[in-house]
Parts: sequence; C-alpha cells; structure tokens
Amino acid sequence: MTDYTTNTYYNLFIRQKDNQYKIGNTTYKERVKKLNALKKAVEITYKEKIRQALYDDFKKPFTETDLTEIYPVVSEIKFVKSNLKDWMSRQKVETPMALLGSSSWYNFEPKGVCLVISPWNFPLNLTFGPLVSAIAAGNTVILKPSEMTPHISKVMAEIVKDIFEDNEVALLEGEVEVSQELLKLPFNHIFFTGSPNVGKIVMKAAAEHLTSVTLELGGKSPTIIDETANLKSTAKKIVWGKFINNGQICVSPDYLLVKESIKDNFVNELKQQVKAFYTEEASKSESYSRIVNNRHFDRLVNHLEDAKKHNATFEMGGKSKSEENFIEPTLISNLPENASLLQDEIFGPILPIKTYKTNEEVINYINSKEKPLALYIYSKHKKTINDIIKNTRAGSTCINNNVVQYSNHNLPFGGSNNSGIGKSHGFFGFQEFSNKRSVMKQHTKGSIEFLFPPYTNLKQKIVDLTIKWF
Repeated sequence: MTDYTTNTYYNLFIRQKDNQYKIGNTTYKERVKKLNALKKAVEITYKEKIRQALYDDFKKPFTETDLTEIYPVVSEIKFVKSNLKDWMSRQKVETPMALLGSSSWYNFEPKGVCLVISPWNFPLNLTFGPLVSAIAAGNTVILKPSEMTPHISKVMAEIVKDIFEDNEVALLEGEVEVSQELLKLPFNHIFFTGSPNVGKIVMKAAAEHLTSVTLELGGKSPTIIDETANLKSTAKKIVWGKFINNGQICVSPDYLLVKESIKDNFVNELKQQVKAFYTEEASKSESYSRIVNNRHFDRLVNHLEDAKKHNATFEMGGKSKSEENFIEPTLISNLPENASLLQDEIFGPILPIKTYKTNEEVINYINSKEKPLALYIYSKHKKTINDIIKNTRAGSTCINNNVVQYSNHNLPFGGSNNSGIGKSHGFFGFQEFSNKRSVMKQHTKGSIEFLFPPYTNLKQKIVDLTIKWF
C-alpha cells in the first residue's frame, strides 16, 4: 500500500473521499440548487470581478469575457439543468430471450473524487465548465487552475469558497508543484485541459492508479478554403476565430490551406477584415487582447524570427511590443515546411497561409500530421466537403464557419489521440464524470437454470438450439 500521508493535499483528498457517497446520493433538485448558485455567482454576483481579473491577466476586453468566459459557463448550466433529470434516471435496455424472466438497465453513477486541472487561455470557462459536469454527475472535485492567470484564479477561489464546503469542491491556487503533488493521489477521474506534452505526463500519473482521464489537448487545426467559398464572409469568420483572445484558443484556425487560384484575393479580404475589427493600429484597439505572459510572448517572437530567417512573406503584421506582450495580427505566406510555424501549435495571433492545387494534396498534407482538435472547411462543393471529411480524422469539424461548434452543447467536444481523449459538454461531460453501472434483476426462475450441471444429451440439444436461434 502506498503511503500518501506525507502528501500536502492528502487530508483534503480524504475529506472528499469520505464525503463522496453523500454527494453521490444527492437528488436532482439538490444538484440543480448547486448549479443555480454557481450560475448566479458567475452571471451576477462576481461578474465585474471576473471581468476585471481577466483584463488584469491579459487585457481581455469585457465583451470578449462575457462572450467566451461567462456565457459558456452559464449556457452549460442551463443546458444541464434542462436535461439532468433524464440523465440521472434509470436507462432501461432490452433483455435477450436466453435470459427470460429478468430485466436489465444501467445507471450513471458518480466516479467519485475528481481532479480538474485547467489552462490559462480561458481560465473561467475551462475550470467551471468541467465543474458543472462533475457536479451534475454527483462527484466531489478538486480544481487546480493555471498559475499563469493569478487574478482570475483568486476570484474563482472566492466563488468556490462562497458556494461549497471543501469536502465537496475545493480550488487550489499555486505553481506547477501543486499539480505535481495532486497527481500523486489516487483520484477516480482526472479532467485535464492543456498541451499534448503535459497531457502525456497527466496520463502517465493517472496510469499509476488506473485512474480514468479526460484529456482536452490541442494541435494544429487546418482550415481549407476552396474557390467556391464566399471570400468576404470566410475572411470575416476566420479573422474572428483566429484573433479572438489574441489567438490563444485551442480550436482556432492554426493554418490556412487556400486554393492557389484565389490566394491573392483572399489575403486581401483577410487584411481588410483585420483592419475592420482592430483598426490600422491594433495596439490601440480596445477589442484586441494580449499574450498572457513574457514566456509565451518570447515563444511567439521566436516563431516570427524563424519565419524571417526562412524568407517567408509577411502579408500583414509582424511587429511586437515586449513591454505589453503585444503582437500584431500577422499573416505569413511562403513558409517552407520546416519553419517552426508549420511544425508547432501556434497559440497566438499569427496565421500561416499555404496554397494547394488539388483536394488530394490537402488530404495528404493533413494526414501527414497528428490528428487535429478541429478541422475547418470553407466550400460550397458537397463532394469536396465529403471527400475531406471521409479521408481525414479530427476531433470536430465545422463547415463554412469556425470555433462555433464548441458552443453547441448537443455536440461532443474533444480531440482524437494526440489532440485529446474523451469528450466534454452537455451529456458527454456528464457521461465523462460518470460510470455506467449495469444492473440485471431476476424476477422468475431463469431458463439458464435448466442448463446447470450435470450435462446431458438433452441439455446439449437445448444449447445447440440456443446458439442457432438466440
């Protein structure tokens, strides 16, 4: 037996473990009451504190905070509330004739004590979103938000302390060492959002305890634009999807694959749209946020320097200001394949543009890389759309739009292999934090009892008939 008593968070873990059955047996009404309290805190009581904290962390505009942080949590709660009673009910299934005299069903039971490790790019959304699913499923939860956004972490800690006892939900602030210590404990489920590299560390730690995991990771999400697309509308959607939150979004278009014949016209549309959104001087725009910290700023500047060394074409932008972690909305074309922008997930306001001639070329290029979290197709050509979907793999796909698929709670959200394991949102998030417990109840003497030993020729004939007909 492993001795966990020296672990800094062992006592908190044990309090939640001892309380898991009480929380797991809460009713639909009790869970909804908790969700309502969280909704009120995010939507009303702490709204201004949330806005200010995210502005302080990376100058996120208030409207963008409302749209990308507060709204997703509130809408998730509304969706869960409207469906939770059905999800919590007994799920009846058919029983085969061979098991005559019995009935069968399954329940969604809580997994138990859960750990949610959330990222810095949408800290409120990606901390409280999984929390909603965990509460709905009846779990106890320890939350560990990113150390890179301390202002919003402090506000979230206030909210959690205001609503919950720590033996049900607790939020721990601190550096990466806090996560490392938590990962040593035998949680029943871990929900992690972050990079594939860190996801591997989380999965390895979980394997020590055979803990189930949900890994919401990332990757290079390709965006394909063919000659049938409406270039103006497409440019508008891509510029929004790429530069919202300063490009620090896991499902943003990571690079463009543009039909060669329309490249120049489309680049012009992109330029016009960037200026329409953020003016000629994005540094002065109140709608344009900043890179989260110096480390990520330097990482992105290194990408720009690498592009310059490779004599890439800067179609737009490229300037930066280190004193405020500002990088212009940047469009770059003519990058060689070994350029870092085409190798690493960008996670910033830099958009590489590649051209192609045939759909086969696009499909082969996408399939030469890891499976992306998202894949976007802008086209009016049904065959093109179907060919790309059938011959590629991705966590999600959006046709003639981007990013917005994340907001549909009826759709599972998550990656595939390198871009993630498991799904979240709505029922899929509830399911992720639950165990499907199968139950079969015998009501009358079962037919199988007629086949108990000792075996006879008659019983063999019955078995033969059962195999053939049932």
